Amino acid sequence: MKVVVGLSGGVDSSVTAYLLQQQGHEVVALFMRNWNDASVTLEDECPWIEDSNDALMVAQKLGIPFQVIDMSELYKERIVDYMFDEYQKGRTPNPDVLCNREVKFDVFMKTAMSLGADKVATGHYARVDSTFDENGKEIFHLLAGKDNNKDQSYFLCQLSQDQLSKALFPIGELTKPEVREIAKKIGLVTADKKDSQGLCFIGKVSLPHFLQQQLVPKEGEIVEIFKDSPLFSEEAPNFSSKQEELEYLSRKIDYKKSDGKVIGKHQGAQFFTIGQSKGLGIGGHKESCFIISRDMENNILFVGEGHQFPGLLKKALKIDNSEFHWVREDLKLQNGESMEVMARFRYRQPLQKATLYQFEEGFYVEFDQPQSAIAEGQFASWYIGEELIGSGVIS
Repeated sequence: MKVVVGLSGGVDSSVTAYLLQQQGHEVVALFMRNWNDASVTLEDECPWIEDSNDALMVAQKLGIPFQVIDMSELYKERIVDYMFDEYQKGRTPNPDVLCNREVKFDVFMKTAMSLGADKVATGHYARVDSTFDENGKEIFHLLAGKDNNKDQSYFLCQLSQDQLSKALFPIGELTKPEVREIAKKIGLVTADKKDSQGLCFIGKVSLPHFLQQQLVPKEGEIVEIFKDSPLFSEEAPNFSSKQEELEYLSRKIDYKKSDGKVIGKHQGAQFFTIGQSKGLGIGGHKESCFIISRDMENNILFVGEGHQFPGLLKKALKIDNSEFHWVREDLKLQNGESMEVMARFRYRQPLQKATLYQFEEGFYVEFDQPQSAIAEGQFASWYIGEELIGSGVIS
């Protein structure tokens, strides 16, 4: 079988290539160049140069063909422009999820197939399996990686059955220490290389610095809302339906400047996200202050003190019907149906007990326990056991 590996210059993709070679596959390495502008990174040079050199050395060590493909224009169009647009709207995007859906398992995968590949492999800590239904149709299952610490199934939550049918994740059965051990044993240059930090396509980068390329700083006020605010003591109304209750539980509280007290200044609400506490420059509190809401129109950040601040917590979230995606289309809910699952809306967030509800007007995820810092634009994903079955963008 001919397999094209997305060789990124890190230890995970390096060991992926080695394992496939050991299994007797014909392996070809493709390195994606995603970004050319070093001015926004925190290093002296754009990390893709170092990564490309490391990937080339790994390919030479393994004796496999190596090629660089320039995808920087595509990244700008599908990922970077999307990020700017989302932050401008006051949402919190996840470029890594989009990168997998739009680039690695779309354009990159199509490029690999045009080179005669049967499958595409990446260094994700996830697994893919398949079974057949009663009609003989093959169904692909996206499973969590064996290493709970590194499981990256969340980043693959927007993949389709067709994409999974062509995907391989060889290190999904291993732990990170085992992967490093293999790399050391066979003398790969990436064996001790640190995991990349920061944005998926650039490397280590200051997000506000990056966003300031297009989003103009503008001074605004930071308003503190207090725990004893009448906004949090309102009694819940009587609901005539479950949908009405879910709409209430997932609602966004509309804070106004007059609801609290101005305690500071910031340089642009678009540079911050819900749940953020760092970079606010607020003192004089026993506990950290967290952003609970952003008024983009008036450029106001609303904050509350403490991890358990009531304005940080929500019992449910809503997803527009145009924004949810079923990896397992055969499990898709029909109007009026519900399903018990485990769910998360951030990478590395422990899975939470939840119930999904599908209505004509929208899709809801109700958690057993209130959740902190649910932000619009993030991806929520849901699982049955180890299998990720669907996801959606929080509205």
